[in-house]
Amino acid sequence: MINNIKVNLETVEAMLVFWQAVNDRESMSEMYIYDIAAMSGFSMVYDEEFTEESVRRALSAIKNREIFSRSNKKEGRFYNNNLWMMEDLSYTDSMVVPLKKLNLDNLLDTLNIKYPDAKYTELEVIFAPLHTEEYYIINNKLIINFFIVKPSLMDDNTFIMEKDYKAYIQEKLEELINKYYL
Repeated sequence: MINNIKVNLETVEAMLVFWQAVNDRESMSEMYIYDIAAMSGFSMVYDEEFTEESVRRALSAIKNREIFSRSNKKEGRFYNNNLWMMEDLSYTDSMVVPLKKLNLDNLLDTLNIKYPDAKYTELEVIFAPLHTEEYYIINNKLIINFFIVKPSLMDDNTFIMEKDYKAYIQEKLEELINKYYL
């Protein structure tokens, strides 16, 4: 039985501070960048193409307003997406606001009825600004690429990959549960 679905925005919150500070030309220590690169929202998805050093190099280049030499598509996309976030911080904020209010407790009954013998008692939905991948499933964690969150320009709706963001999250949580279903 699933008892809790936690929403984790730690990596996004740390990046909001970074984007705002760099945008305002405030000093940002390299140590802060190292701390960001070590956050679990990133570290859980590191692979041979996208590493802690990829994050550090990209953010350092942005902070220092230097040209970034990407080693692969994932690094390039990560760098470009971070630049995009700083173009219009009000749009970035509109991406974050619905996530800060996100409560997934209403999914507990639905998921428990559908999957009474789910392997995990707690699920975690992590939003992290990533690269080319839409999402990752790692054990009881669903890691969603923050850059694919799209607020509607017409109303208060929010979408991920053209779906209502809550429906998208439910679909991916069901995929997670099915992957590890007893």
